[in-house]
Formats: sequence, C-alpha cells, structure tokens
Amino acid sequence: MGRTLPSITQEFLQEEASFARFRRALRRSDQIVLDDLFALARQHLAATVYASHALPFETLLLCMLLEEHKEVMKLKQHMAASRIGNE
Repeated sequence: MGRTLPSITQEFLQEEASFARFRRALRRSDQIVLDDLFALARQHLAATVYASHALPFETLLLCMLLEEHKEVMKLKQHMAASRIGNE
C-alpha cells in the first residue's frame, strides 16, 4: 500500500508550527504581525492545491505576498481618489 500524502492544510499547519520558536523570539508586536500573515495565507489554502509543483513554504509565502500586495493596491487607489477629491 502506498503512502498517503498530507493535505495542503496539514502541510500549512506543519509549516506554521515549524516557526513556533522563531515566533517566540520575536517582540510581541512582531508576533501579532506574523500571526496575521499566516492568517492571510490561510485564506488561500484551496488555491494552493493547484500549486503542487511548488514547495509548500513557497506557496505560503506567495499567498502572504498576494495579500500584502492587495493591501498596497488598495492604499494606492485610496491615495489616488483622495488626490482627485482635493483638486
């Protein structure tokens, strides 16, 4: 009988757990930020199934980057809209 591969959710939880000591070494404010990044990445678990060619941690980082870039884009749009409103 073949070995069963862990689900992407299990892989994600393992990756998150592997950073527990790193997280504890951070300042409390940075721990909150790291927790938030993992929470943002968790929103994309369903899509990560289709990135099976990548390492789980690479996919996790890409999900975090995606969410951060969405925030940057939203802030840019807000700044552009407020510039137009001030003219």
